[in-house]
Order: sequence, then C-alpha cells, then structure tokens
Amino acid sequence: MTDDPQQPADHPAESGPGGAGHPGERGLPSGNQGQQAGFGGPSPYGGQPPYGDRAPHGGPAPHAGQSPHGDQVPFGDFGPNGGQLPFGGRHPQGDQAQYGAQAFGPAPVPQRKPLRLGLIAGATALALVSGGVGGVVGVLAADSGSASVTNALEVPKPSVNTVANAPTGSTQAVAQRVLPSVVMIKVAGSRASGEGSGVVLSSDGLILTNNHVAAGAGASAKMEVVFSDGSTASATMIGADPVSDLAVIKVNGKTGLTPIELGTSDGLAVGQPVIAIGSPLGLAGTVTTGIVSALNRPVSTSGEGTPSQVNPVIDAIQTDAAINPGNSGGALVDGQGKLIGINTAIASLGGEAAGGTQSGSIGLGFAIPVDQARRVADELIKTGRATYAQIGIKLRPQDTAARVLEATPDGPAAKAGIPAGAVISRLDDRPIDSGDALIAAVRSHQPGDKVKVTYTDEQGGNSKTVEVTLTAAAAEGGR
Repeated sequence: MTDDPQQPADHPAESGPGGAGHPGERGLPSGNQGQQAGFGGPSPYGGQPPYGDRAPHGGPAPHAGQSPHGDQVPFGDFGPNGGQLPFGGRHPQGDQAQYGAQAFGPAPVPQRKPLRLGLIAGATALALVSGGVGGVVGVLAADSGSASVTNALEVPKPSVNTVANAPTGSTQAVAQRVLPSVVMIKVAGSRASGEGSGVVLSSDGLILTNNHVAAGAGASAKMEVVFSDGSTASATMIGADPVSDLAVIKVNGKTGLTPIELGTSDGLAVGQPVIAIGSPLGLAGTVTTGIVSALNRPVSTSGEGTPSQVNPVIDAIQTDAAINPGNSGGALVDGQGKLIGINTAIASLGGEAAGGTQSGSIGLGFAIPVDQARRVADELIKTGRATYAQIGIKLRPQDTAARVLEATPDGPAAKAGIPAGAVISRLDDRPIDSGDALIAAVRSHQPGDKVKVTYTDEQGGNSKTVEVTLTAAAAEGGR
C-alpha cells in the first residue's frame, strides 16, 4: 500500500528517548492540557492556610464553604466563576446552587476570615474528634478496672509466603511469571537518551521492542539492557522496521534468559482483562492492569527513529491499562501471561498544544497486535528487513474517507478494477471510514492474502465488492 508521503499524520504522537528523557510512549495530542484537579491553589498543602481559618471562638469554620461576604456556608465549594455548589459540585454557569451562599443569604454569624477546604483543615477536624473519642475510651477503661490489655506489637509475626499463595490466573501470579521476560532498555546517543522496554524472545538474548526505542537515539547510539534480576548487558541492532514500529536487538554475553510466551491477538474481545508490564519513566518492572478497550483502532504515529516519508499506522489494540513514557516496547499480556501486544503509544493531553510537555496515562494506550509483531520479528531476525501488505493505491491518510487518488498500474487494486476516485467503505467485514483506517486494515494482513473490498465509484453510485490479492512491499529500515 502506498500513501501520500507529503501528508503528516492527523495526530502525530510524541515519542522516543528524547521525550522528557524517556523514549517511552508516543503521545497522541488530543487538545489542550486539561486543568489539574487538586485541593485548592498553589500554596503549600494544596492552597490551605496553615491549619485552616478559625471561627470567632477558635473552632473550625463549618464545612469550609464561603459566602460572598466571607461567611461560611454549609457544603460550599467554588464554581467556575465563584458560585457555591452543594457538596463541592460545579454549577455550569458559576451561579449559586441550591445550598450555596445565595440560597441562604448572608449568614447570621459574625464576619469570619475565609477558609479554604483542604487536607490541613480536614486533618485538624479529625484530630479534634479523635481526641474526644480517646478521652471517652480512657474514662471507660479506668472505670472498669478489670479490662485486660492486648497489644498488636506483642503478637508473633505470621509466617506468610505471598509468592507461593498467588492464586492461579491472578494478576500476582501473571506478574511473577512474566516479569523475568520483560526488560528495560537504556539508549544514549548524540541525538537523545532515555529508557524504553522490551520482551525476551530467546534464551540467548534476542529482544523485541519498538523501532522508536531502539533507533530513536540515532544510528550510533549505545544500548544497554537491564534484566529483572538487576543484571545488565550491552545490545546491538538486529533489524528495525519503521512502518510497523518494531525492532529486534541482541544482548551480548547473556544466556539462560526466560523467553516470553507468545499468545495470539486473533479472537481478543473488548472487555477482556489485560496486564501491561514495562519501565514507565525508568521504573523497571512496573505492572498495571486494565481491559481491552477497543480492537482494530487505526493509530497514526510518528517519532524519533522514524523517517519522515514513513507513515506508521498501527492496527492497534486499545487498552485502559496505565501506559506511560518508557512503557514503549513492553508487554501487554492476557490473564494467562501470554503476550498479546507490544505497547507502543498513548493518547495524551500534552504535546505541542501544551508547550511541549507530555502528560501521562489518561486511560488511552495502544499496542501492536502480537500476530503482526510475531511475523515482523521473524523477518527481521532472518533477513534484517520486514515486508508488509499493500493494496496498490495512493490516498490521503488524514481524509475522513478512503478515497483513491490513484491506482498503481498493474497493482492489486487496479487489477481488481478499483478506479481512481472510488471511495473504499469496507475491507472484508471491517468498516473503513478514513485513509488511516484502510492503511491499518491492509497492514494487518500478510502479503498474498485475498481480501474483499467494497467501494463506490466517483459518482457515488451503487457499491461494488471485488476480491483483491494483496502484494508485498519492502519496508524501510533494515540492518
């Protein structure tokens, strides 16, 4: 498949070792940086005055709300424009809500200094209540005279083996099984430096990771692999494929490693539990959990180590398992600990729209399906290069319809009779609603696969369905 090399992706993702010091995840900017939630303003302890403001007789002000005149209001909180809301909610227009200051009018108590709701005020109130309860308990104990005293510190330490007691199929059991097969990859070069993740393919040191991790620091970058037991080894590149964003490296002088068990991405179901393992922000061996949020999600990415003329479009597994910068190249496994995907990208509220900063996980992570990763890794190991399927048309990836700009002469689409100007709406049973969606659907297949393509002609007439035999195109990259 070919696409217009002049068109950038709709949502270029940030990536690579240069991203905030971590090769990590390539974020997909999706708007401005969201406002940070918290407990008040930027002052210490969340914006609270030390120990909170006091009512006239030294007691804590009730419920921390504020009326327009500085009086305290039950359950008040600040709306977007200063409006009071019941129980800390927000009124859409910033007006006073039912239980806000305007509902009750000026409070009939003397003027008090404003009091902001926060951790310190809550801690102070809790201390007062606890002190009262403690006093009562003390009196009761003194009056009884005969109550026995027990002390938890005097009870012998129990004999517990949490490793042996991990239930089969639990997150704990899966983590214990998979962690030895997941590594941290440190890269350092003239262009960038940082950390990413990888999975062990062979006992003698073949490691599968992302291209933007292994190649992100430049051709002469040095790579070091950190294993789950803390040992390290240098590594060299075996092969890289920018189109699929996959690479295979080989560690030097290591044997007896634990290869990960490969599962299949065929038959995955939305809602299925998954576990992500990697090195977010350089924190090796981090385990997070979630579900399969969506399948066959076309994700267009770009980043360090990716040639400008290459448009990596991933036919991704979407997950809400926490994935952050540094998880790239790490494992997404199922409930049995079998690899179902290679974590590669996250949607982010950061990026260029937020001044170049990148936020962490917002519950939108993406992984390369293992069936595609298996094929590409095998080709990279054997030949240093990977192939991918193509349909033989030119289109604009960002278009909201897969419109054929040109059918390559003697290419698969032309041979099947798909004309220029046609709009492809379906590939097999998959709806196609954009150029990226068609690219992702085609690249999810192998060269030589036969697919059914449904399209309408330039005049928007009746749809037609034809069989197309996909051909192979050599990907960029290599040894």
